[in-house]
Amino acid sequence: MKYVTAGTLRLPARIHFGYGARAQLSEVLRPSGRRVLAIVDPFLIETPIFRETITKLETDGFDVAVHSDISPELPTASLDAAAAFAREYAPDVILAIGGGSALDAAKLVGLLATHGGPLSRYYGENQVPGPSLPLVAVPTTAGTGSEVTPVAVVSDPEHEMKVGISSPYLIPTAAIVDPEFTLGAPRSVSAYAGIDALVHAVESYTAAQLEPSWDTALPVFTGRNAFTESMALRAAEHLGASLAAAVGDPGDRRAREEVAYGSLLAGVAFGATGTHLSHALQYPIGAATKTPHGLGTGLLLPYVLQACLGDAGVVERIAAVGGALGSTAATADGRARDAISSIAALNRVIGVPASLQEIGITRPQLPRLAELASRSTRLVAIAPIPAPPALLLDILEHAYTGHLTGRSDS
Repeated sequence: MKYVTAGTLRLPARIHFGYGARAQLSEVLRPSGRRVLAIVDPFLIETPIFRETITKLETDGFDVAVHSDISPELPTASLDAAAAFAREYAPDVILAIGGGSALDAAKLVGLLATHGGPLSRYYGENQVPGPSLPLVAVPTTAGTGSEVTPVAVVSDPEHEMKVGISSPYLIPTAAIVDPEFTLGAPRSVSAYAGIDALVHAVESYTAAQLEPSWDTALPVFTGRNAFTESMALRAAEHLGASLAAAVGDPGDRRAREEVAYGSLLAGVAFGATGTHLSHALQYPIGAATKTPHGLGTGLLLPYVLQACLGDAGVVERIAAVGGALGSTAATADGRARDAISSIAALNRVIGVPASLQEIGITRPQLPRLAELASRSTRLVAIAPIPAPPALLLDILEHAYTGHLTGRSDS
């Protein structure tokens, strides 16, 4: 296997992980000031852990305003309203507590409050002109990795797919990952967030190797990365071993801790490397079906990996993923096919649909979905194999029927 010898990491200045880590919040917020705008998932407002967290901040001398009008999938109009609230309150720092939508909303509210709109000015990579408000991110789901990444995704009614904004200036100032926040999350939320984290790990590890041009501004996502390879595999190992248990028993503290840690590692990994075809395909599929992001990426991943089996170098990398997921097959081809079958089996256990038909996609839609996915040029460019629209359509055809080939002899 050829190892990559170049890499770039851009991360929060501080990352705290572990049960009870939320006790560090005042320490982390204090350097930025005392006026805190908390952007929070609405269902959290009445939970004991949130009330305890805000009470502790107020006891420690912070002035906290709470904004909880956060819509799933982040329609652009909701972000404009939140930014207006932020400009009126004039916070020193934003505190984001919630799932991926809340964390992404906080990134974009800080952007809009600092640099103004419309949000479409910033679509794509490296369009953000400079730093925005400091942001401390506290995830309550284990999946998106948004607490450590340079990207936020929105729904724009003028597009037929979700749109990403990517910039190092969107990376939170600090991340506090306390698995206590994830205890008791609904089964579907845990499943779709967790499988998305596994997709992040696998797509990070299998990303194409891009040659850096050190004498120019670097892209936000730099492809296969020397710093992140071991983290991506370790993330897959933790997630593969514990996700089913975390979904099956929402109160399993050890499983929740393992999945939260795997999600964090996967976020660090893909925040540097980028993701590829499962995400490119999911953007138009998610917009068409209004289904959760992780459901789509998790459904698609086995079919994306299956399409990569014709490249011997990529097979080696998928085989390493198979090893992380427990395969002991004697050959790389066997371990690679085990990786695909293991992910498909995990999907079945946690309730991720096996085919696009099950989420309402019809066969006549497939060519248009492939064409739209091909417009995600950043994601397609990071794919480990060439991915013209014809290949994307082939992946969609297999995903539509739910057809995965069996594993080879090992």
